[in-house]
Amino acid sequence: MSPNSIFPTDYWTELQISRQDVEYLHSHLFEQEVPLTTGELVPVFVQERIRFERAAALARRQAAGRTYLPKDAYQPGDDLAFPAFNWQKGKVTTVRAGSNPAIGEFEVLSVLMEDGVERTFAASLSAHALNEAPAVSAEDQGVTTESVVDEYGDEIEEKIEEAFQADDGLVRIAGRWFPRALLVDVNIGHLNLAEAVLDMSGGEPQLTAALLKDVELAAGVNPKLAEFSLNWALQEDERFDEVGPAGQVLWCLRRLEPEGVRETPLHLRYETIEYDRALLTPQMIALETQVDDELNPTPASPVSDKINSVTISLIYPHLRAGTLPLSPRARAFFPTAYESPRVRFTLVDGRSGLKMPAWVVRSGGYVHGLREWYKSQSLMPGSLIEVKRGNKPGEVIVVARTQRSTKDWVRTLMVGADGGMVFAMLKQPITAEFNDRMAIYVPDFKLLDPLWGRQRSFRDLVFSMMRELTKLTPQGHVHAQELYAALNLVRRVPPAPLLALLSEKPFNHVGDMHFRIDEDAAS
Repeated sequence: MSPNSIFPTDYWTELQISRQDVEYLHSHLFEQEVPLTTGELVPVFVQERIRFERAAALARRQAAGRTYLPKDAYQPGDDLAFPAFNWQKGKVTTVRAGSNPAIGEFEVLSVLMEDGVERTFAASLSAHALNEAPAVSAEDQGVTTESVVDEYGDEIEEKIEEAFQADDGLVRIAGRWFPRALLVDVNIGHLNLAEAVLDMSGGEPQLTAALLKDVELAAGVNPKLAEFSLNWALQEDERFDEVGPAGQVLWCLRRLEPEGVRETPLHLRYETIEYDRALLTPQMIALETQVDDELNPTPASPVSDKINSVTISLIYPHLRAGTLPLSPRARAFFPTAYESPRVRFTLVDGRSGLKMPAWVVRSGGYVHGLREWYKSQSLMPGSLIEVKRGNKPGEVIVVARTQRSTKDWVRTLMVGADGGMVFAMLKQPITAEFNDRMAIYVPDFKLLDPLWGRQRSFRDLVFSMMRELTKLTPQGHVHAQELYAALNLVRRVPPAPLLALLSEKPFNHVGDMHFRIDEDAAS
């Protein structure tokens, strides 16, 4: 800390949000009568903290009395204040002559500080860097609202957010805060009118401003205050769902949302499989990363905004449910929200320009709304879907790499009347590019539905599926990615539990992520 520093070096990293800080931000929101995000309140908070600390420093200086300056002379019994010690006071106990030919005559003070420590200081010294009274201006130290926000804004925002969440006097909607006491009264009649308007829209989400045209609140109210008050009342009523992306508030009736949005589709429900992640080799982790599974752990570093597209190999559960995975790679391409678990947006077919209403289901990790589009493209498990950033806010482009239908040899699943599964290499009509390791032609999806309710241990299922797949190769082995795709025909399984199991006996790794069963060890 410099001699005239108001702010210690760790001031902004160690600060705590006090009740006084919260009350000040309350007052700011009262005065503005405009709901603000936590991020918008950070500069307000920082500016007030700088003002407060500057005023406090001035008050300490004025209350401290005579300031110690090396050029002055002092007597025993003098009370002094020392800027270099945060204006701590001290009493001069002795004065003696100093001896240093290099600087000439001066005196040495012994001072008993108020913390009980005795220190020595120079006096009657005409040339010294501290002979000018120190300024206590934050600007003199290079501390400005802008510099603090730039360096510490994210940390401060988190602390304010935590303090606000514990404050019953504030309410939040779509990331914006406002004092509860200023909310305009919204009664059950207003909410019933809003429900009727949304009912007439047939499930199409509406802006709050559009609802206010029919839901007439008290006259003369600040429009932003009226909008926020209605937003809050709608949020507290279970009939309504806020489905707008970050920065936009859109309302929908829960009962009009698609079933696959309100509840996770059967084929996407994952029953946790316990496994030891330490068993995964670097090669296994690399394969896990390549597979766009929403159940994969999120990496520490997010996907770069410079990546303009990602290609996803569809597994059966997503094809059957009409969804896309919000995998770590794909998540950055889709809209998110401050709080809403469901976000309405638009998918655009990159070839035809067809626009499709779709939903990001954040809690389930998937995008819903592609079932009919998948059918129109005649896709199969393993087909490739390219996801691109949209040309407009709220839009995401999807492209199925379709082609003229041709016959090709492809792994085909046949399901017997007893539910038994057999794989064979057969010629099938192919209408789109696919991932060779994940492509499995399924003649009739409905034949698989009864298999999803079967109770069977994960280990037994892996053995059974692996034995069937190894029959397709003369080497008698199967690639882990092929096995992953096959398992997901009958059970939702992420890559990691499978890879961890394959690392143990009786499975043998024969190279390049191919595995076979050691039948002697298995028996």
